[in-house]
Amino acid sequence: MMPSRVGGSMILVRQLGLRMSSTYSSSVAVVRAVSGAQFNDMLFGSRSSSAASATIVRFLPVRMASTSAATASVGGNDDESSEGKASAAANPSDSNQMTSYWGVAPRRLFKEDGSEWRWSCFRPWDTYMSDTTIDLKKHHAPTVFLDKIAYWMVKLLRVPTDIFFQRRYGCRAMMLETVAAVPGMVGGMLLHLRSLRRFEHSGGWVRALLEEAENERMHLMTFMEVTQPRWYERALVITVQGIFFNAYFVGYLLSPKFAHRVVGYLEEEAIHSYTEFLKELDNGNIENVPAPMIAKDYWRLPPDATLRDVVMVVRADEAHHRDVNHFASVCI
Repeated sequence: MMPSRVGGSMILVRQLGLRMSSTYSSSVAVVRAVSGAQFNDMLFGSRSSSAASATIVRFLPVRMASTSAATASVGGNDDESSEGKASAAANPSDSNQMTSYWGVAPRRLFKEDGSEWRWSCFRPWDTYMSDTTIDLKKHHAPTVFLDKIAYWMVKLLRVPTDIFFQRRYGCRAMMLETVAAVPGMVGGMLLHLRSLRRFEHSGGWVRALLEEAENERMHLMTFMEVTQPRWYERALVITVQGIFFNAYFVGYLLSPKFAHRVVGYLEEEAIHSYTEFLKELDNGNIENVPAPMIAKDYWRLPPDATLRDVVMVVRADEAHHRDVNHFASVCI
């Protein structure tokens, strides 16, 4: 009895599918054959066309369903879409996440070793190899009055940081990167608005500052894999970031040159902090754990890279930001 019911159900489903496809084809033919004015008259006109309008309206859900199905298959071939459906079935929570800001699933990317690219926060073309040969001892001696204020302001800000974190350089790096990623975003935003107001190019500074903010944020994402902050450290981050963002925003409005000089000296202090971090690693006071996978992919580090290699490339990035901001203090 059960097999016959299953067979009958399958025949009924097939017939319904054929009926829906034929009905949809006929509805498309009707719509194409009618001009725009006639179509409006059929939908909103006299009673004589009510039957035709009801027919067309009845087919609209079929059209919408086919459109949504076509949209879901954009971004890859049939094999990739079937694999995506299989992975969505395996991970139901992932199927509800938007995989790109276009609302379309991006094509699958693979690394050189054949493994799938796992990061959505950056793509393979955003990676690079850091220049660790950069001069780390370069220092801009303050000469004018604003430079001296910026220099001593940064020196004073270092005192409470040293007292709070002492030699916990992993937590210090986490705090440093949550603050270091703010100036590039604020400066890029304000220069972007100034470019719009004045109808002029930015000279490439908007992109440079936003890339700096993105690089600093990747530093934070890396150290989050190494150090798990405590609740009071998270609270401190929220407080410091809120104060620093608003203070830097106002300072940049008053004097972009002064703001960039402050960041230049902050980066000099960051180089010093990471140098001390390396000394603790070399002395064995901090365990030289394997580098997080996100760091290996972002800086193209070797498979056997360690935390020391990560600190080396991060320190080189900070030296680059130091030079950029000291240069911006003269040019902007």
